[in-house]
Amino acid sequence: MSRGRAGLRAQIGEAMAGVSARPARLALTMIGEALGLAALVATVSLTTTASGQVADHFDDAAADQVLVEPEETRATRLPADAEERVRELEGVVAAGTLSRVDVADPVRAVPVTDPQAPPDPSLPVLAASPGIFDAVDATITGRTYDAGHAERADAVALLGAGAARRLGVSDLAHGPAVFVGDRALTVVGIIEKVHGRGELVDSVVVPEPTATRLFGWRGAASLQVEVAPNAAGTIARQAPLAITPADPAAVVASAPPADTALRASVQGEVSSLLVLLGLVTLVAGGVGIANIMLLSVMERIGEIGLRGALGATRGNLMTQFLVESATVGLLGWDLYLALIVAAVIVLSYITLGGLSAAIYNEVLQFFVIVASLLPLTLLGLHRVGGWDGLTDGITKAAEANAGTVPPADQQLNSWPGLPLTGFDSEIWSVVGIVFGLGFVLSFGYWTTN
Repeated sequence: MSRGRAGLRAQIGEAMAGVSARPARLALTMIGEALGLAALVATVSLTTTASGQVADHFDDAAADQVLVEPEETRATRLPADAEERVRELEGVVAAGTLSRVDVADPVRAVPVTDPQAPPDPSLPVLAASPGIFDAVDATITGRTYDAGHAERADAVALLGAGAARRLGVSDLAHGPAVFVGDRALTVVGIIEKVHGRGELVDSVVVPEPTATRLFGWRGAASLQVEVAPNAAGTIARQAPLAITPADPAAVVASAPPADTALRASVQGEVSSLLVLLGLVTLVAGGVGIANIMLLSVMERIGEIGLRGALGATRGNLMTQFLVESATVGLLGWDLYLALIVAAVIVLSYITLGGLSAAIYNEVLQFFVIVASLLPLTLLGLHRVGGWDGLTDGITKAAEANAGTVPPADQQLNSWPGLPLTGFDSEIWSVVGIVFGLGFVLSFGYWTTN
């Protein structure tokens, strides 16, 4: 080998031979590449995904409840149709009235008074419309009372989980009853947990008509409203007008404020943390590849000395190892490993991130495709002898297979693409290319990729 004569073609050939001759090093390099590329894609996609999930959690925990009560100096009860009026507002998910019933009698689970038993617990009795259980997202064992129970003023009740424990009620199979004084109520369900109205868990809850018939209840004192995310403020402003249009000041509606500053802070910190983790993984993969290539150089000191003795310059040797590294980076992926890694990454971001993560990934794909396609194109042109070699090869192949393949001039000029589309008209050929490649294939790419 003469000095300076190590051509690019020979160096690529040597690099390919080095790749195939060292499968163990190739496998380790592939692992490093997998870590680096996975970190690059996952950082972009999962950062968006995590930010979206943080926003979702804040939406779930944000102000989605509005409490409506009569203004203390104007009235003590809400209008009878307050619940129906509020339900008509846009953004209301559920609504129900709730108020305490003035009952002095103790609550017990058996009708017989035992003078030696401990005193019966004094549990609050609440009157509630059937809609309250949806408004507070109640988790109930058994069932709730419905509109039919309310219309008939049936003697039914729900016990909060705390009240059920104090009364010793746990089995609903045989229709247990509790007694408020001497008035029996059939227990149809137990309220395990609620969102926003904790008093329900420690109370006896009855339908409002039942409360009127048995305890002299005279009207609702509060209205609990569940609203769509970010609608609490709007509903709080509209509810007084909807309930008492003639005197909105007679009703007070309140909603806790949403902490948007905290949301932005948490989203920013999560995004920064994920980016940092991705960069650490990317650096770790790069250091691993660099370490493997260093070992490759160290184990080939004898080969390097031989090449130098035969006339290779430092530039030739450096180019040799750089080309080998690039070849490993571009062609060193095992097909099955690439498919598995790609499938896991795609499944992760489309499941967790949705459309926004997919859009980020599509933008990233563009640069990855161009970065991969450009060197392959240049290597291919170099392999066939440049543009002149490509055109000469196509011309010779067309002449050798005349009648079975299109002429060389048609193959080298894709516009208007008569051989590609099969049309005789240049106009229809252009239409076919535009709508075939530009619409059908593009639509298929964006909807199935």
